[in-house]
Amino acid sequence: MLAAARGSAGSARRPRGTRWLRAVAAVLMGLPGSAALAQQPAQALQHSTQPSTQPSQATPAAPAVSDADLARFRGCLARLRATAGAGGVDGAAFDRLTAGLEPDMTVLPLLDRQPEFTTPIWDYLAALVDQQRVDDGLAMLAAHAGPLARAETEYGVDPATVVAVWGVESDYGRSFGKRPLLASLSTLSCFGRRQAFFQGEFVAVLQLLARGDLDDPGITGSWAGAFGHTQFMPSTYQRISVDFDGDGRRDLVGSIPDALGSTAHFLRRAGWRRGEPWGLEVRLPAGFDASQAGRTRRKPLSEWVAQGLRRVDGSAIDGVAADARAAVLLPAGPSGPAFLVFRNFDAIHSYNAAESYALAIAHLAARLRGGGGFATPWPTDDPGIDRAERRELQALLLARGHAIGEADGMVGALTRRAIAAEQARLGMAADGRAGRRILERLRAEAAAGR
Repeated sequence: MLAAARGSAGSARRPRGTRWLRAVAAVLMGLPGSAALAQQPAQALQHSTQPSTQPSQATPAAPAVSDADLARFRGCLARLRATAGAGGVDGAAFDRLTAGLEPDMTVLPLLDRQPEFTTPIWDYLAALVDQQRVDDGLAMLAAHAGPLARAETEYGVDPATVVAVWGVESDYGRSFGKRPLLASLSTLSCFGRRQAFFQGEFVAVLQLLARGDLDDPGITGSWAGAFGHTQFMPSTYQRISVDFDGDGRRDLVGSIPDALGSTAHFLRRAGWRRGEPWGLEVRLPAGFDASQAGRTRRKPLSEWVAQGLRRVDGSAIDGVAADARAAVLLPAGPSGPAFLVFRNFDAIHSYNAAESYALAIAHLAARLRGGGGFATPWPTDDPGIDRAERRELQALLLARGHAIGEADGMVGALTRRAIAAEQARLGMAADGRAGRRILERLRAEAAAGR
């Protein structure tokens, strides 16, 4: 869930009126980050756009709206006025908040967008759980220790997990999303599939604005309506958000304490269990039947132990009740890292319904607690690269004359096309992927003056 941020993430509140998605989870950025909303069922739209982590791209210029579509939009708004009135938004407030509202037809193709390619999980995690995000997260843990400690006391969710969600969803408040929420949600309410779902989200935003929880009708977020520090959908905001700074408003855009407290509250409501682990990396026994793997294929921990599963260092799995329900995840197949996951992994998964997303949150939280990378390497000879290395790769592409814009570490279509051109020149498979192999080839050429 995310949005385009401006200003310091370290201060508890932003000045009113300033604008602060990058998403992340099973699809997305030149890597995938939050969730590909167009691919998710409606219930999975409760938060993100996805997480954290789609390439930075300017919002497309709105095409001209036909007279017929404009008339349809006006009629739809008139009907929504009555719906909002039944939900407590009086006519005067509705008219004020929707004055001058025009449909944004560029959101409609996103409902059915298929990703151009799938992103290997090692690419996904390399960008989402890099040293920059760890360092920034440690700074946020220190800067917001008070509200994080209180959230742990009240909801049982440890600070590292809450901060990891924040880091993946909006890069600690730097990236909220650039689309005006009212324009996106009103358009999706009147055109395309799932209008009923988006009508509920549109009315929910109006209610939040009319009630004063939000004070800026120009608020921005993802194309599907997720917004704020931890990218709540409006209906989730209504149900779950809490006033954690005591100012009488639930403001997940302007108040970092409200956002952190609300995120902990969401996870507790999703079944988070105080003091229990999300899971652990494990070593599989020889001949393990990989058909047993899958998040929903749970067995008591004692059954997995009886099959020969051990911690990745070979030690016995202890510290968890023998009857705890657990599942084995093999995100890259049996030749890659293996994980045994418990109930708290499901709580993270409910935030954004993609296993890669939940693993990113869990791994970042572990890094924030002082842990290292996974012990088992990913099954590839071309590992993913982090954001600093992506910026370096883009700088090398710029030096070779490719017009890709700024070297910002966000791998969009222009960067992928430039990579593919260089791969073809070098005799590599021209898949446009930003991996270590192309980076090292271009580094070597630059060092040799070629």
